[in-house]
Amino acid sequence: MTSGSQEDIVRRHYANDENLRVRQETHENYTVPHRSFAQWVMERVDWHDDAWVLDVGSGPGLYYSKLNPNHRNINYVGMDLVPSMLANHPAYDENGMLAVSNVQDLAFTDKSFDVVMANHMIYHVDDMEGALVEMKRVLKPNGMVVIGTNSMNNMPELQVLMRRAIVLLTRGGAAQVRAPALPSDRFALENGTRILSRHFFAVVRHDLPSSLVFPDVEPAMAYLESTRDLREASLPADVVWDDVMMIMRQQINQLIKHLGELIITKNQGVLLASENARFIGEAVEKLKSVTE
Repeated sequence: MTSGSQEDIVRRHYANDENLRVRQETHENYTVPHRSFAQWVMERVDWHDDAWVLDVGSGPGLYYSKLNPNHRNINYVGMDLVPSMLANHPAYDENGMLAVSNVQDLAFTDKSFDVVMANHMIYHVDDMEGALVEMKRVLKPNGMVVIGTNSMNNMPELQVLMRRAIVLLTRGGAAQVRAPALPSDRFALENGTRILSRHFFAVVRHDLPSSLVFPDVEPAMAYLESTRDLREASLPADVVWDDVMMIMRQQINQLIKHLGELIITKNQGVLLASENARFIGEAVEKLKSVTE
């Protein structure tokens, strides 16, 4: 069992990009219908080639890789709290700039960026409200914040299986057992919309439902193991992570044996926020253009 502040957990979990790589490859290889979430997010934004873009929590540059081929003249800054996460970022070899910085105290001047992205990371921050204040500070007056995240109803099938495993292992009553909370529940599509509305004039939500379809147990288990640092501390005191994973493996094997595959519902999306009064109308027109 591990413990510590949110920042300590994040630093430990992202000491290198291995866990993130496993999850990104899982989504890339097993999502049905096949669609790159990062590419889809980037298509929600109306880019212009002289824009300044800050990618908060950029990690090894997944979103940069989706942006760069079509927008060579964009001024990109990738940023991460953990230096090792930037080690394989392609901006090292191209025209982008990289920085080690904390989103709660950004090392950039006021009104520097046209777009500030914080995809699947803001929920890891201890002081989310303070982070949003900082993001707004470095954003130009008509700029846009882009935050990809999950629904609070993301991957419910895995949550049910994990809760069942914990019930079998704990000496406590089943009524008190909950599956370990997903980190993204702190800033999901639902509550994230409300949080952003406290800081920005307009917030637009886009959803991208899909599924993970696993034909065998190993990729599902690799995905679960990649979340260990983020979820283990939420287990009951008398429950050990490895025992939970042993029962998860048994359950998933049985489901695949009887059904032929394991289907996990994904509910993800992106929140766009701005102080621009024309933002809502522009967002609607953008949505029409990408759905026609």
